[in-house]
Amino acid sequence: MDLFSRSWTALRTAVAELPDEDFARPSDCTGWLVRDLVCHLVIDAQDVLITLVTPASAEPTHDALTYWNVTDTPPAGDDPLDALTVRLAAAYEEPRLLKFHLDDIGSAAGRAAGLAEPGLRVGTQEMILTVEHYLSAYVLEWTLHHLDLIAHLPAAAQPPAEGLARSRAMLEEIAGAAFPAAWSDQDALRVGTGRRTPTDAERAELGPLAGRLPLVLG
Repeated sequence: MDLFSRSWTALRTAVAELPDEDFARPSDCTGWLVRDLVCHLVIDAQDVLITLVTPASAEPTHDALTYWNVTDTPPAGDDPLDALTVRLAAAYEEPRLLKFHLDDIGSAAGRAAGLAEPGLRVGTQEMILTVEHYLSAYVLEWTLHHLDLIAHLPAAAQPPAEGLARSRAMLEEIAGAAFPAAWSDQDALRVGTGRRTPTDAERAELGPLAGRLPLVLG
């Protein structure tokens, strides 16, 4: 749960430090500018708040790994909900308004996560998880979106090293195989989730795993 806090704080800080002109640059989410991704983070923060106050009495049905719906088809950017996010982001007009909203609701989500009991069962998307597993799943979410945010912003702050390492380990557990040890955590995450196409040399290093990629997490 502490790693959730560090990953989320780092991502929100990276957004807060962006100059206004960077909001119009592309992100690594297909079809989204940086401002669209930041708007999505606002929605994610709302989801965290809603889930943490939605207790469940039944036994958990999912954990931090099975929380993810895994496919092999990267998003095309034409999903209706994705399009709605783009329209919502444009409605903010000024980056400072979007920054303020993320800081406001994002801080609240962070506080709620810090106060939540790890063993509490919560419900979301027709799943039941413990708070600990739910927030662990979001370490991967925050880390991937932090990479999406800074993909074309070389001066922006990087995700925490421990968040990258944990996210890589989770992706390897989902894949049931390890990425080459010489690969950086960022390369493993980007290639593994289809954010970057592997080179011919990288594909050879991946071996049989190459045929099972990308692992598109939804």
